[in-house]
Amino acid sequence: MPAKSKAQQKAAGAALSAKRGETNKSDLKGASKSMEKSMSEKQLDELASTKRKGKPEHA
Repeated sequence: MPAKSKAQQKAAGAALSAKRGETNKSDLKGASKSMEKSMSEKQLDELASTKRKGKPEHA
């Protein structure tokens, strides 16, 4: 499932980074925190790798 906005894509990228152990889970806030808990690494990767061109900042 592709990201609907740039904000959603950024949150997925932050959650993916924490899930992989590249950043601290305690640094996550808001949507990225819940994404990290509820989504698999594959799902987060799909959201984070969406093309940004033409996406609104917020949806």
